[in-house]
Amino acid sequence: MTTSDSLVQMPGDRSQRTTLHDAVIRFSGDSGDGMQLTGTQFTQTAARLGNDTSTFPDFPAEIRAPAGTTFGVSGFQIHFSDHRIYTPGDHPDVLVAMNPAALKVNLPDLKPSGILILNEDAFTANNLEKAGYTSNPLEDGSLTAYRSFSIHITTQVEKIQSEGSKLSFKEIGRTKNFWTLGLIYYLYSRPLEPTLEFIDAKFRQGELADANRRALKAGYLYGEVAELFQETYEVRSAQLQPGTYRNVTGNQATAWGAIAAAEQAGVPLFYGSYPITPASDVLHELSRHKSLGVRTMQAEDEIAAVTASIGASFGGMLALTGSSGPGIALKTEGLGLAVSAELPLVVLNVQRGGPSTGLPTKTEQADLLQAIYGRNGECPIPVLAAATPSDCFRMMVESFRIALKYMTPVILLTDGYLANGSEPWRLPEENDLPKIEARFAEPSPDFHPFLRDPDTLARVWPLPGRAGLEHRIGGLEKNHDSGHISYDPDNHERMIQVRQTKVDRVAHDGARTEIFGPRNGKVLLLGWGSTYGAIRQAVHVLREQGREVSHAHVRHLNPLPADLGDVLAGFEQVLVPEMNLGQLRMLVRANYLVPAQGLSKVKGKPFAVEEIVQHVQKMENDA
Repeated sequence: MTTSDSLVQMPGDRSQRTTLHDAVIRFSGDSGDGMQLTGTQFTQTAARLGNDTSTFPDFPAEIRAPAGTTFGVSGFQIHFSDHRIYTPGDHPDVLVAMNPAALKVNLPDLKPSGILILNEDAFTANNLEKAGYTSNPLEDGSLTAYRSFSIHITTQVEKIQSEGSKLSFKEIGRTKNFWTLGLIYYLYSRPLEPTLEFIDAKFRQGELADANRRALKAGYLYGEVAELFQETYEVRSAQLQPGTYRNVTGNQATAWGAIAAAEQAGVPLFYGSYPITPASDVLHELSRHKSLGVRTMQAEDEIAAVTASIGASFGGMLALTGSSGPGIALKTEGLGLAVSAELPLVVLNVQRGGPSTGLPTKTEQADLLQAIYGRNGECPIPVLAAATPSDCFRMMVESFRIALKYMTPVILLTDGYLANGSEPWRLPEENDLPKIEARFAEPSPDFHPFLRDPDTLARVWPLPGRAGLEHRIGGLEKNHDSGHISYDPDNHERMIQVRQTKVDRVAHDGARTEIFGPRNGKVLLLGWGSTYGAIRQAVHVLREQGREVSHAHVRHLNPLPADLGDVLAGFEQVLVPEMNLGQLRMLVRANYLVPAQGLSKVKGKPFAVEEIVQHVQKMENDA
């Protein structure tokens, strides 16, 4: 927690209220303890109060891990503030651990002297053994470095719910997350009304709704009367750019970006997908918007999903297919077909830890080379990447703009961190969105499917079933001047060169590379994708230390921006932090002959700001 501005005695309350600039809270427990819901509700309340927020939900990889084991721990971290923030925070100020396993997994991240809230009822001999403890941390002195509060949360919940309740013992136990949320609301001076409204909308009337309301209020009142905390905290509203805001996850923003692109183009949207973590929520969100002309198809496999989307594009729809790395591998042959046929298709890859099944609920950035090169033959595809959860909206719109302008498939990279994380999003005005034009071919005596725009080299887009637009299309090579199947070697090389040149021209169609800090100096931190927040915050810290450090973030990865070479030339050293073993670093070295250094992390977790800061400090000390 940042140093306080003021200390205020609350009337009728023996605790003091300290005003903070920001705070980081992590809720953790078993996968059935409702920690994701708890964190989401705290986030929504913070957003309602005008705080800037950044979140990091952390899901267990096992679908049904044994209760009480470290494999089943679920966590949700929120950073909220009175100013612009870029990350969910390196270390929590408050850790809520609902059982020993949650404590064991998360305690190493808690700040020294941080607040630790524990459900003492869960620290049984059986649960301690399942979590791998040989002694009870509540009794062995191992928590003395923290401000630890052991509370019989389960007992408190049972007391308030048991009298006259028709709920089962198990159902009563499920309300302890709302009790805990109420306690944290008290600690951070949050109102209960937003969550009470949520309970009314989610559970409507009945025993369960009443039980959740009682639990929330009881947790808050417990904080007031138990006098556990010497002080409570307040984080005031942030001064953000004027506009209409809402909290948004990356997957929501991705889905809405596709809808916005379809509205801009005046063409209905089709989404073909096979469920896969962490991309499935895009399908869930798009399926809710049939009234906007969105058509979704849950296919039987990844190949069916991509080929159905190719068929939709062939038929004149705005086509999108999505998956994560393993599913993208299965779509590869279909992507080659879309490249050969030169059809507009956006392919979403919500990256996760690999290889193979890997870490399905953890984040990674290791599919960059797969996106650029992972197809047979000379098969170029523009590749874009979003930087923040809300940026997923803009980059999805941009992906469709390029796909339609150049008549080509486009791959958009996000990842699990962006997909599940959230932040406030300022809703754009309609006039702020780029123009997207769907240009369908008109019949003419000279028609063939590879008539091209002289500037973009985009071929025409003929709708099937119209007289005068009959044509053959598919994976076999076509003649450049007629569209008929061709095995001529010179024509094959010509078509390959045309498709490559078409993609190369995208490099001059993006915005100038943005740089935070001077355009020349000692160190440039070059990033892509979800490393944006950690890099940006690290540069803030380093510049406050008087170091000559700047930040450039690449959203167009294939082709790389036309001005990137000039940007790199302005710095003595280039460092590329990325959640892989150095894929963008390799591309930068190969394309610009710049001795870029890498900072790699492949632990299924995003970068901490301090990791980048410490590495840059070491670089400069070693120079």
